[in-house]
Amino acid sequence: MAVIAGNLLKNIHSPTDLKKLEKKQLTTLAGELRQYLIDTISVYGGHFAANLGVVELTVALHYVFNTPNDKLVWDVGHQAYAHKILTGRRENFHTNRKLNGVSGFPKMAESEYDAFGTGHSSTSVSAILGMAVADKLKGSNNHHIAVIGDGALTAGLAFEGLNHAGSEQANILVILNDNAISIDANSVAIKDYESYFKALKFQYFGVEDGHNVATLVDTLSSLKNIQGAKVLHCKTVKGKGFAPAEKEQTKWHAPGIFDKISGEIEKKIAETPQPTKYQDVFGHTLLELANQNEKIIGITPAMPSGSSMNIMLEALPHRTFDVGIAEQHAVTFSAGLATQGLVPFCNIYSTFMQRAYDQVIHDVCVQNLPVIFCLDRAGIAGADGATHHGAFDLAFLRCLPNMVIAAPMNEEELRNLMYTAQLGIKKPFTIRYPRGKGEMVNWQTPFTKLEIGKGRKLTDGEDIAVLSVGTVGNFVQEAIKATTSKSVAHYDMRFVKPLDEHLLHHIFAKFNNIITVEDGCISGGFGSTILEFMATNNYQAQVKLLGIPDEFIEQGSQEELHKICGYDTDSISKAIQEL
Repeated sequence: MAVIAGNLLKNIHSPTDLKKLEKKQLTTLAGELRQYLIDTISVYGGHFAANLGVVELTVALHYVFNTPNDKLVWDVGHQAYAHKILTGRRENFHTNRKLNGVSGFPKMAESEYDAFGTGHSSTSVSAILGMAVADKLKGSNNHHIAVIGDGALTAGLAFEGLNHAGSEQANILVILNDNAISIDANSVAIKDYESYFKALKFQYFGVEDGHNVATLVDTLSSLKNIQGAKVLHCKTVKGKGFAPAEKEQTKWHAPGIFDKISGEIEKKIAETPQPTKYQDVFGHTLLELANQNEKIIGITPAMPSGSSMNIMLEALPHRTFDVGIAEQHAVTFSAGLATQGLVPFCNIYSTFMQRAYDQVIHDVCVQNLPVIFCLDRAGIAGADGATHHGAFDLAFLRCLPNMVIAAPMNEEELRNLMYTAQLGIKKPFTIRYPRGKGEMVNWQTPFTKLEIGKGRKLTDGEDIAVLSVGTVGNFVQEAIKATTSKSVAHYDMRFVKPLDEHLLHHIFAKFNNIITVEDGCISGGFGSTILEFMATNNYQAQVKLLGIPDEFIEQGSQEELHKICGYDTDSISKAIQEL
């Protein structure tokens, strides 16, 4: 379906074209741009409410500043759609977040107008400060602008950048896009932004109406002539211009396909009962366990809806904590809870766990504290692309002493791993699971305690052993069925650490051909630990590793990317046949 641009927008292919307009035309252009976003996202999907909230600001920035020479960094970047449309990507914008299409986030390799690749929050100030200092050293007079939301401002990295920028007195402009929400409502203690920024030696300007494009142009034009570290505080409305999104901002963060007239979000109605999302299995199971064990505490860094921690938050608000975009704090806060005999379930997306690695090592593992980490979106995450895939958790966690690492093959195993983890295990315990739905409809079975470090054999065979961890075990099961071969044995190892060494001794004593399958990076991951076991114990076998290759995987559907990475059902079947 072709999306038709308005009379002004259709002639804008770069900021040079934008600057040809008279200032009084910019309000009309902003209206056309907002409608273009609504028309496009309603059909093709993507991040919605955040992008509607910065339309006027985007127009004003590109109208006033000389991008790409002037550097513009969008914090997080899921609000950069208008920026992309105004910088030469409108005609391809329908491919947004699709395989081989436009990235859903700023990406340096995609456009010279994307000054810095983003995807994780709170990086913009540090990045723009580095650019400003570099230009100063080179004798350049370019302007440097970072756009950061009030949600992203809660992270420690944002404070570190601001603190350095204020002391450096670099010539940068930080625009605070204040809409009082990130994905869910913000848990922010800062009330007096003016005092906060002034204490950090920033010149403070605001509060500005972030939807008055003419006033924004005048203000930004004036700020161009003011040297030093500056902040412009803009009040905006997430979902601006689309009533349902303004009313329910969390729901409309990334709603999928919807009817732009009625505001009805498309829901696929299945003829038969469907499996539940893994995040919802986590959320319901956590509340069930918390009702049985009063020591259980829920912690999430600004993702209660995304992780389904909101289920416990609504039922037991005094025992559930949204700490804001602050993964490092979430981990050490959980460690503090654990020292006092409580049972913290700290839910962090796998890709964001990277941000708290030091805290996991120093504050949890060194002290051997029983914090339970539940890593959502592990493995290939889909359309959000390279910044959001949970590719590395198995590799960077399995090298840590004291850490237990498990990955359920289905929803029932997720429940049982969560149940097992809170039964007084005196170690850090990580459970990782993927985005999306699983295989089971009737997953709410009675709890069963699992033996730590114990795998299981699912299929008998005599010639080839396939070892899997996590939900990719379902791909293996389908692949074995497809081969119609009786020679393939399948083992669900369940734990990456500790390994089931008894089972592995049996496997290597029997099989000369082994395949490992994981929804994670091959380098240093589950397959690597199997090779280490083989070498340490002087076994000889032909071992083929399937998983995410040694490269950053771009956006696409999970199914497409599993195939590209070579561990979908067909690829596993092919590997079996080749062996």
